[in-house]
Amino acid sequence: MNKNVEKLYQLAGKTSRKIIGLMSGTSMDGLDVALCEISGSGEDTVVKLLNFETVDYSEAIKTEIRKVFAKKTIDFQHLALLNEWIGLLHAEMILDCLKMWKITSEEIDLVASHGQTVMHAPKILHQQEMFPNATLQIGDGDHIAVKTGIITLSDFRQKHIAAGGEGAPLAVYGDYFIFGKKGENRIMLNMGGIANFTFLPASMNPEEVFVTDTGTGNTLIDAFTRVYFPELAYDKDAAIAKQGIVNARLLEVLKADNFFFAPFPKTTGPELFSIDYVRNAQVISKTENITVNDLLATLTRFSAETISEAIHWAVGSQSLADFNIYLSGGGMHNPLLVQWLKELIPANFFKTDDLGISGDAKEAVLFAILANETVAGGDSDFGTRKGIPSVAMGKISFPS
Repeated sequence: MNKNVEKLYQLAGKTSRKIIGLMSGTSMDGLDVALCEISGSGEDTVVKLLNFETVDYSEAIKTEIRKVFAKKTIDFQHLALLNEWIGLLHAEMILDCLKMWKITSEEIDLVASHGQTVMHAPKILHQQEMFPNATLQIGDGDHIAVKTGIITLSDFRQKHIAAGGEGAPLAVYGDYFIFGKKGENRIMLNMGGIANFTFLPASMNPEEVFVTDTGTGNTLIDAFTRVYFPELAYDKDAAIAKQGIVNARLLEVLKADNFFFAPFPKTTGPELFSIDYVRNAQVISKTENITVNDLLATLTRFSAETISEAIHWAVGSQSLADFNIYLSGGGMHNPLLVQWLKELIPANFFKTDDLGISGDAKEAVLFAILANETVAGGDSDFGTRKGIPSVAMGKISFPS
């Protein structure tokens, strides 16, 4: 038996596994590195977050990624170079974290790498009948495995698409395994660049689990903060938006896109919710001259209302007073966005920190769980519904 396959077999039989989950989202703030100790699988999964670090991307790194990020026309050679470069970069970040934590590579069983999304193109966006759903994450897993010496699982989203999904949101699996609770209706609301949520029913019936993107989370707020204040990465504490007034005409046009009328579940990305999307809406609504404060206030309200409307739709006739909403992602730190969500959704609000997993680390942890399922998982059945295929995900890269 090949020594790497033998090692993988042994890992599958261990009582627990130490897995590093990696996540770099559409906000491109940096790489989230979560060291997890995971035992069991499926609904018996138990996760302990041992260490967590967000390794910031330098402006130079962000600049290189933005050359291809969510663009239809790019330098193809640059994309190819970035795929290898990001893989090596992420490997170096892993090694730096391990050194900081005083842990050796030999103590780690697996790396679970989401990669850096540069294009998300479900049919709902590309609308080309002959082509399937598509998505692309770069940061080659073989480079991570070879440089770190750790078996690496990567490119998780492709199997989801191959099995009939749109490649996102993938949080549903980990959400169900570690956050579901019998007798309690929970909504796990993640607000990264794009906002998405998982509805976990009190019945814990996997057939009733629901997951979808809702639209923009932080991506437009962040983008326009950088346009007007290049020295800022985002509107910290909503300091700029709080000084503005929501423009009703612009908000109405922002919410008029066909995406918001398409059936759930659905996914999207900055390919749709771009600077051009907002500028076009300003032309239509004749609001090109509103202040930056009013613009950011309106974009923040745009995120709040579209998240709220999606959650109301998913809950249907059930009383939201009986629901607990757990926040994660960068948007949970935006006080204005959270305030408006609480006004729009009469539920009980918490953070995933209250469940033992940092809201900032959650997405990276969930990819560690996906890797654990692929290596040691069983037959968890989510049925055959659109958006939640019952599959094991991730391509396996060996160190040698």
